[in-house]
Amino acid sequence: MCGNNMSAPLPAIVPAARKATAAVIFLHGLGDTGHGWSEALAGIKSPHVKYICPHAPVMPVSLNMNMAMPSWFDIIGLSPDSQEDEAGIKQAAENVKALIDQEVKNGIPSNRIILGGFSQGGALSLYTALTTHQKLAGVVALSCWLPLRASFPQGPISGVNKDIAVLQCHGDCDPLVPLMFGSLTVEKLKSMINPANVTFRTYSGMMHSSCIEEMMDVKQFIDKHLPSID
Repeated sequence: MCGNNMSAPLPAIVPAARKATAAVIFLHGLGDTGHGWSEALAGIKSPHVKYICPHAPVMPVSLNMNMAMPSWFDIIGLSPDSQEDEAGIKQAAENVKALIDQEVKNGIPSNRIILGGFSQGGALSLYTALTTHQKLAGVVALSCWLPLRASFPQGPISGVNKDIAVLQCHGDCDPLVPLMFGSLTVEKLKSMINPANVTFRTYSGMMHSSCIEEMMDVKQFIDKHLPSID
């Protein structure tokens, strides 16, 4: 890859089959690229929805002995009390907000955009949705956690997304991001946003990955919250 490490290639995009009136922005996990998820989303696509899967910049990751790999922000450890890369997480969230702004400029209102992600990407999508001033249609948070959770006030948030719909999914055999992280995250979310709009699904035997049943749940959520308008 040429240029500096922050210049990631253009996102992998699954275009809408007709005029795009809605979009899904989906953020991959640590060490991955957007390509795999763009293929997975192409398998559940709706004709009026554009799917955007950006690639994270390459950076050294503390958790992996400072090896350089695609990462939205640095990860120091994977336990609930691990130190977090606050500056990196906040910068990454600003970059995602810029992506949302770009789609708004392209003619898709932010309330017709679902933000989603897997693992580190899911963590970033939750953090971004809870801190942005852009009203979103929903969040799909797969096998992930809420970063910088102590930075949020106790009780409900007051932002534009206080009633946002969230689909959170987790494998009950996840060895990397344990199911307990998902359960703790869903409890925290229910205290911050309208709990009636938070759905938590677990999948028996699923490790730190995805499965057909989960992708069907994701499709149902997208279809419900980004219905065709023509």
